[in-house]
Parts: sequence; structure tokens; C-alpha cells
Amino acid sequence: MDGYGSLDDGRNGMADRERPVTFHPDDDSQIDEFMGQDYNEEEEERRYYRRKRLATLRNLVCASLASMLIYAVYLGLLQMQLILHYDETYREVKYGNMGLQDIDRKMLMGINVTPVVALLYTPVLIRFLGTKWMMFLAIGIYALFVSTNYWERYYTLVPSAVAIGAAIVPLWASVGNYVTRMAQRYYEYQHYKEGHVQEQRKAPKGACHPHIIIFQSIFYFIFNLSFVGAELPSLIFLNKYLSPASHTLSNVRICGSDVRGTIEGLNRTVLNKLPQSLSLIKVESVLMGTAFIAMLLVLTLCGPAYRPTEEIDLRSVGWGNIFQLPFKHLRDYRLRLLLPFFVYSGFEVLFVCSGFTLTYGVCSLGLESLPALIMVYGASASLSSLLGLSSLCLPRQVTLLSGSLVQGVLLLALFGWSPLPRETRPGPAAALYVVAALWGLGSGLNKSGLSALLGMLYEDKERQDFAFAVYHWCQAVAIFIVYLWSSTYMKVKLGIMFVTLIAAVISYVWMEWKLFQKVRFRVPRIPRPRHKVKGYRYLEDENSDQSEEEEEEEGEGEVEMEGDSPSDPLQPVVQHGATEAEERPQ
Repeated sequence: MDGYGSLDDGRNGMADRERPVTFHPDDDSQIDEFMGQDYNEEEEERRYYRRKRLATLRNLVCASLASMLIYAVYLGLLQMQLILHYDETYREVKYGNMGLQDIDRKMLMGINVTPVVALLYTPVLIRFLGTKWMMFLAIGIYALFVSTNYWERYYTLVPSAVAIGAAIVPLWASVGNYVTRMAQRYYEYQHYKEGHVQEQRKAPKGACHPHIIIFQSIFYFIFNLSFVGAELPSLIFLNKYLSPASHTLSNVRICGSDVRGTIEGLNRTVLNKLPQSLSLIKVESVLMGTAFIAMLLVLTLCGPAYRPTEEIDLRSVGWGNIFQLPFKHLRDYRLRLLLPFFVYSGFEVLFVCSGFTLTYGVCSLGLESLPALIMVYGASASLSSLLGLSSLCLPRQVTLLSGSLVQGVLLLALFGWSPLPRETRPGPAAALYVVAALWGLGSGLNKSGLSALLGMLYEDKERQDFAFAVYHWCQAVAIFIVYLWSSTYMKVKLGIMFVTLIAAVISYVWMEWKLFQKVRFRVPRIPRPRHKVKGYRYLEDENSDQSEEEEEEEGEGEVEMEGDSPSDPLQPVVQHGATEAEERPQ
């Protein structure tokens, strides 16, 4: 019939489908024709992993730029806001009896006090959101703080400040883990032909150390430029409204180590004229746009730190186990002995941004010198972060101890230095900039050295969020202590910092000595995920506090006790299967 196939055609079609497929010798030539004559499998593989390495470098640079931009926006806006709100005329004319200074005190309390409890919720947030999305959410909270400055009220500034305090530790814990993870992935893509990489096994100990050092140094080289960018709003916009030092410091009598609090006698009016509201809105709009660019960098150009299956596995771990992991990490003597160094690293950055620049710099040179001092510090810290690359050819102890030595000498020098107010001689003014540059040298070495050290100590961990959470939580504790000592004498502050530095160096040297003596340490492991799948069962419980050496020894003991023929690979499987069958309910 027309339009329909015959019965014989259907039978022939069925026979053709049932006939086995045979390959001819010329099939390879057909494949070559399809793929092209110039197809080279090794070359394509090499190009593929080269693209992967470039994507990893892109992730590093974009995460660094996003962190630098958002921190520059935050510091610059906070500094400009505090200077404007300090001026008595500005408060009375623009805000009347709203109590702006009380709002500023509560806002600073929210930023400085809230991070103290961050260790309780940081691992839970990272478990729920993942590393990349935690970074994106925290940067969004910083952008929210910028947006609240369009309408400065108690119910806008204080909640956003509390939100920033809550996001500080999760943000920097995620960033530290992200940079370390990118270094490990770059190693995998660079050595893709190695057997352990192809079999997805752990890399040999110390194999990723050069990559971790390089990636952390690059990150801090870019990030420390945030101190330079933070001063651009003040340098370009605010400085033309500031009164000269002769008016601002007219009642100031002492500076430096003899000062109690910040600056005694600073004039209540620091502005010679009030900035227009439209000009302030334009500056805040530029800062808001910069914060939005930082969010887009993380959202669009930063790839995930882990595979989706690894993130799912982490979310399958119980909330209680995730909550306990930072505290279990503290059982490791390496992390415990680094706690004083973590606290000191928080002290030294806040001291140079608030204590040194105000009590020594502004008190003697005037408020208009504040941007220049912090920019010198930021540029020096950025360049000295590249000196962390010296750990590639020198012992890793050199980086941390060198930065500590520089800052220890500076602390002793500042302890006995009290520059004169309204200093006009070039010598003392140049000395202030030299101290800022040297302090940046020590800060760059400390920050890049500590982050690289954490990455190297925990290179064999599946995730390092929890170790970095402890690190930045200690910095948050230092922020809280600096907030508490704001009204004490400068010599007391310098003494506390010097004692903390000495304790940090001693405990760090002790840690390196114990590692040299090969003293065992306890590395907590992430518990196995408990997927909600019917029939899914683990054969044995895992000791999350067991070190690798103890596990190997127990594994050897189990092999010896298994029977007369431990070489039989099926025997352990059969025994485990029998045990599981006995435990399974009928």
C-alpha cells in the first residue's frame, strides 16, 4: 500500500537491528577523518589542563581583587564617616539632636564585639552555604553597610554594623580556605600525569607547599592595596574641607607614648566648611558601585572551591559534628601554639590604623596627614608580601621571625618616643613615614607567612575552613581587646603588644621544635557524610581524632589478626559482609 511499509520491510529492519555490529580495519581512518587529520590527544589534553590552570589563576586574582575592593570601600567609608560625625558643627547643622555620637559608639560596638561569638556559627554557615557563596554573602553584607549611609539613622547604621561584625570571621575564613584550595587545584592541574592525581589520591607531603606560598603571597600583595584605596575618598574629597593643623591641634599638648586614649585636646570642629549633601551622595554612590563590582567578581568570575559532590557531602554531616570541628582542631598542639601569633596579628593591624596614625601621626602633623601615613603603610605591606616568596628557598621560620623582629624593635622605639604637637621640622615628619613603612614591612611578612603556614600544616585536610576560622576568630578577639583599651595610656597598649609578641615568638619556636622532634599531633577529620539513602550503611565507625600514624598502626594490627591468609583480598570483605548481615534487622 502506498505510504506504508510492507511486512517484509519491517522484518528486514528487525533483522538489521538484531545483527551484531562488526568493526572493519578502516574504522580508525573514519574516526581520523571525523576528528581531523591533525588531532593529537596529548596536545589536546595539555591544552585542556592549561585552560584549567589559567582559570585557577583567574579565581585567585578575582577573589583577591574582590577582597581588596570591599575592604577599601569599608575602611574608606568608615573613616570618612567618623571624621564627619566627630565635627560638632556638622552634627548640629545636619542632624540636630539625633545623638549621632551615641549612634557611632553603638555602631563601633557592633563591629568590634559581635565577632567574639563568630566561632559558634562560622562552621555552620560554611557548611550550609559553601566557600564561594559564603564569600558572596559576606561581601553583600559589606555592600549593605555602604547603602545604609544614604540614610544615617539608628535603625540603619547599627543593624548593618552588627551584620558586618557577624560577617568578618566567616568572610576571611572562606577567603583563606579559597586561596589555599586554588593552590592545591593548580598543583593538580600542573601534575595531571602523576599517578596520585589520576587516581584522585592525596598528594605527597610537601608537594603543594610552593604553590601555597606563591598563592598566599599574591593574595596579600593585592589585598594590602586596600589600605591605599581606602584613603582615596579622604585624599580626593574630604581633605579640602579639613581645617589646618594650627586650628585642629590648638589645644593639644602631648603626643606619642604619653597620651591617654587617642588625642587629648583635639578640637571639636575639624571642618572649615561643611560638604554639600549632593557631593556626599556622589562619593557614596562611587563606593556603592565599587562594592557592587566586588560582588560581581565573586559571583561571575570566581569558580567554586569544591566539586558539587564534596559540598553535598559536607552538608550531609550532622550539625553537631560541624559545630564541634573548630574546637576539635584546638586539640592539635600546632594550632594551640599559634594562638598568640593569631592574636598579635590582629593587634598590629588595628594599632597602625588607629593607635600609631592618630596618636603619633595626626597628633603631630595634623588630620590632613592621615591618608598619607596609611597609604605608605599599605604600599609597604603590599610590596613586602612578595618577600614571603623567600620561603621557597629559605626556611619558613625566616619570614615570620623577620617580621616579628622588625615590629618588636619598632615597639621599643615607640615606647620612648613622644613627638611634639604641630611638628613643622622635616626630620620628625620623615621619621613617622619611615616607621609606617617599616611597620608595613613586618605586617606583610606576618600576614602572608601565617596564612601560608596554616595552608602547609593542614595541606592533607579535605577542608581548611575550620583551621582558618580559628585563626580569624583570634583576630576578632584582638579587635575586641583593642576596643576595650581605647581609653588607656599608650604605654600600656605598647606593653601589652610587646608581651604578646614575645609570647607569640616563643610559642611558635616551640611548635617548630616539636615538629622537628616528630612529636605526634592530633588532626581531627571531618566525619563521614550520612546520606539519607535506603540501605546506605558504613561498615565501621571512624575515630575523628585519630592521627594518620595511629590509623596505619591499627590497620597493620587488623591485618595480622584477620587469619592465616591475610594476603587474600576477599577475606576482609567477606568478614565485613557477614558482620553487616548479622547486624541488619530481619
